[in-house]
Amino acid sequence: MATPNEVTFLTDPYTWTTLSFLLVVGFGGFKAVKGISAALDKRAQKISDELDEAQRLREEAQELLAKYQAKQREALKEADEIRAHAKVEADRMLENAQAELKASLKRREQQAMDRIANLETQAIAEVRARVAEIAAQATLALVSEKVTAAKADELVDNAIAEIKVRLN
Repeated sequence: MATPNEVTFLTDPYTWTTLSFLLVVGFGGFKAVKGISAALDKRAQKISDELDEAQRLREEAQELLAKYQAKQREALKEADEIRAHAKVEADRMLENAQAELKASLKRREQQAMDRIANLETQAIAEVRARVAEIAAQATLALVSEKVTAAKADELVDNAIAEIKVRLN
């Protein structure tokens, strides 16, 4: 056996200090590893949640982009339809304006022709009236020279009656 002053493994304070140190470090290390592990797990979960949120936001952004692109295509299509409709409408209005212009020109031409015909008729009537007047004066002068007063009155009356019949 060992002597009372002799230090054995179980009686050595260094052994117990080392053993205590190892127990404290082991237990503390276990707790620390467990805490660090929990913190890392928490951090990993937070990063995973952020990645999921980022993925969700990315998908929403892609959906919005697709919607806006569809709206843009629809707006362009509608603009093309409006442009085509406006062109058709402008062509129709041009045709109507040309038809109205032609009709107006025909009306004005007809009015001018009517005026010319009226003026021609008036001129012919005035010439006839003047010719009749001159003929009547010439007849009167001729008759007054060669015919007696009674015969002259009779010839003038006959000539006037004949002119009236011819003018009407």
